[in-house]
Amino acid sequence: MIGVLPSQSLRALIAQGVLTSTPPVIEAQIQPASLDLRLGTRAHRVRASFLTGAAASVADRLADFAMHEVDLTAGAVLEKGCVYVVPLLEHLALPRGLHAVANAKSSTGRLDLLTRTITDHGTEFDRIPDGYTGPLYAEICPRSFSVLVRPGMRLNQIRFRQGQARLDDTALRALHHETPLVDGTPMIDDGLGFSVDLRPATGTLVGYRAKPHTGVIDLDKIAHYTPADFWEELHTDQGRIILDPGAFYILVSREAVVIPPTHAAEMAPFLALAGEFRVHYAGFFDPGFGWAAAGGAGARGVLEVRCHEAPFVLEHGQIVGRLVYETMAAVPARLYGADLSSNYQGQGLKLSKHFKT
Repeated sequence: MIGVLPSQSLRALIAQGVLTSTPPVIEAQIQPASLDLRLGTRAHRVRASFLTGAAASVADRLADFAMHEVDLTAGAVLEKGCVYVVPLLEHLALPRGLHAVANAKSSTGRLDLLTRTITDHGTEFDRIPDGYTGPLYAEICPRSFSVLVRPGMRLNQIRFRQGQARLDDTALRALHHETPLVDGTPMIDDGLGFSVDLRPATGTLVGYRAKPHTGVIDLDKIAHYTPADFWEELHTDQGRIILDPGAFYILVSREAVVIPPTHAAEMAPFLALAGEFRVHYAGFFDPGFGWAAAGGAGARGVLEVRCHEAPFVLEHGQIVGRLVYETMAAVPARLYGADLSSNYQGQGLKLSKHFKT
């Protein structure tokens, strides 16, 4: 069975002991093509981000870099600009031939909350090789807002793959011919290109920029916060904006995207040669995202953009990222938007679920 494992296969992994947890995994963690990972009860404030390297464990590195420990049991604030390592509740015992990749959840990325998975003997963030047996940790660095977290919160997620699942450009063109993936001519070059929408059909609102000095966001509070307390609206009628170095932006793609039930996708940043910016967080797109039968009619991709080095003019239609499509090992028993609550199905320009609409 080649491809990304669907929800029913994730349940089988749990039953087989490949994925264990104390307390046990709950049904709400299981997504169509991924499993949400949960925070444990303590966080270690560390001096700097790190990878363990092939010869060390996370515990070894914490002995070198930890500053103090934070008890999350009653809720605790992770401060903007600081780096924390949090043991996760889940534990892996991957067999040979099954590897995993992790990523921040959509709402996590939209808060500029850098969250990456690290492991013992790891040489890459968010990549877990086949045969790995051991604990999982989340490295968390709030970039724009301080956040209140508690044990059990789900900030990142993990996918499991067997074999080569990624579609090359030839296969991607064939898939688009069979099932249109965008509402226009596809830009296919090492994946499906994403461009930015700076000429909205109505009005002049094209995005949001994070304010530099704000209050704390409690990640359990949904549709609670007033956007203006945390975000500055960006308006233009010229089809362009100037990105400020170090600033964080929420923008939206010009294309409405479809992920068929037979596939999943991951957003990757565009080449650095495109300009002095990058789409800050890659993200998973589940089978059924934008799929008409699952309640969508194509859905825009929200772009989390950070500018580097120098002010940069971003123009309407400029390519800023790409979607990498992957084959599912089987169609999930549950589709995004059809069989479970989906905050972002059919979305356009939208802040995280924590903000009032």
